[in-house]
Amino acid sequence: MTEAHSALFRPLAVRSLRLRNRIVMSPMTRSHSPGGVPGPDVAEYYRRRAAGGTALIVTEGVAIDHPTAVDNPRVPHMYGEAALDGWRRVVDTVHAEGGRIIPQLWHVGPLWGAMTADVDPALTPMRPSGVWGEPGVTSYGADYVARASKPTRAMTEEDIVQVVDAYSRAAAAAKEVGFDGVALHGGHGYLLDSFLWEGTNLREDRWGGDLRDRTRFPAAVVAAIRATIGEDLPIFYRFSQHKQQDYEAKIAYTPDELKAVLSPLAAAGVDVFDASIRRFDLPAFEGSDLTLAGWAKKVTGAVSMAVGSVGIGATLRESRTQGSAPVRDNLPELESRMSRDEFDLIAIGRLHLADPTLATTLRNGATLPEFDRTIHEAALL
Repeated sequence: MTEAHSALFRPLAVRSLRLRNRIVMSPMTRSHSPGGVPGPDVAEYYRRRAAGGTALIVTEGVAIDHPTAVDNPRVPHMYGEAALDGWRRVVDTVHAEGGRIIPQLWHVGPLWGAMTADVDPALTPMRPSGVWGEPGVTSYGADYVARASKPTRAMTEEDIVQVVDAYSRAAAAAKEVGFDGVALHGGHGYLLDSFLWEGTNLREDRWGGDLRDRTRFPAAVVAAIRATIGEDLPIFYRFSQHKQQDYEAKIAYTPDELKAVLSPLAAAGVDVFDASIRRFDLPAFEGSDLTLAGWAKKVTGAVSMAVGSVGIGATLRESRTQGSAPVRDNLPELESRMSRDEFDLIAIGRLHLADPTLATTLRNGATLPEFDRTIHEAALL
């Protein structure tokens, strides 16, 4: 692979965002921000990837200002003077290296309590219908699943208004700090996704119903953010078929159903769909070789981003049990799909941990590192 002939190294513009190549650092939870405040070590962590040539960094999940947004006190916030000062440092260091950076705004919704059992029992998790979702293939332990499966009250209209407002405030803070756009975590069974999934949204009011009707809450969040940040900054939206409650769950069984989910989000203001899947090259639906990111672009016309096991021969879930993940030569497949514009960006997670200069490694055609979870994910340096 050489830069002159690689689809990975074409520039891209999305609204005011200008990218020097198509390589993105995928968001990965670090839990390295005590009290929710990103320190100099966080700035250095992201700076190294920007200095290594990565065009865009999507941060780890960042808690919005809501009591049950995130249950881990070491996950960074997008509120409070100290946290915002920390994010200014992060943004400035990434920009100084020629990179661009956007925060992934996060509310865990039904998965409150998954990161720690030490949560305030007086707080109610935000769940569309008070249910966690039917457990299926999951990496969660039996103790947490038993706790989480107990029904809670459904979200009220007041809850919904407060959460939408919290997302809007977080987006405003991100813009003020100097981020280059905003990303939303709308997959994996978290709050936005839980309104889309029939396993967690059983509502019979305007926030529930058929598949298109179930998009109203996430679309309302997107619309509020668009109104807050204006027309210059792009909005990225991560979605997924699988849920952490059940890796075999789906929100769309056909391309038409996927269009019903994503089109209202695009109309509300999403510019880039981040199709989260365990392997970027897996066909999304029977009868077609097109990937989930490819279908997202096809049914909406929006920019799309693929993710999942680039250069790695094991999924994240597999690497958690196996420890290491062998190198997998799927770069030719990636090049082929990007060359024919099936999707526009590629997000890479674990290899960015193994090699902070990954973009330069790819540009030079050098040997990819082998990801070892015990070394790289534990350090998160």
